[in-house]
Amino acid sequence: MSVTVRVPTQLRTLTAGQGEIEVEGSTVGEALKALDAAHAGFAERLFDDTGNLRRFVNVFLADEDVRFLSGLQTPVAAGETVSIVPAVAGG
Repeated sequence: MSVTVRVPTQLRTLTAGQGEIEVEGSTVGEALKALDAAHAGFAERLFDDTGNLRRFVNVFLADEDVRFLSGLQTPVAAGETVSIVPAVAGG
């Protein structure tokens, strides 16, 4: 099923400047892997060596952080939006 992935400004060099990409996937993980297949370079920025999300990368399905749902196994319905949000830190 087709879902939209919102790409933050910092990663738009990988998508030729596109902020939203349509991909196929039935889970958040499948959608993010499809994003990497279509625009190489996302996997190493999003996933650690064990295949989990890097701790400084937040992924939301609608307004919910997927870490508080079922993580990468969170199901997505056609037409839903997955947003990649880099963590902000500083002081």
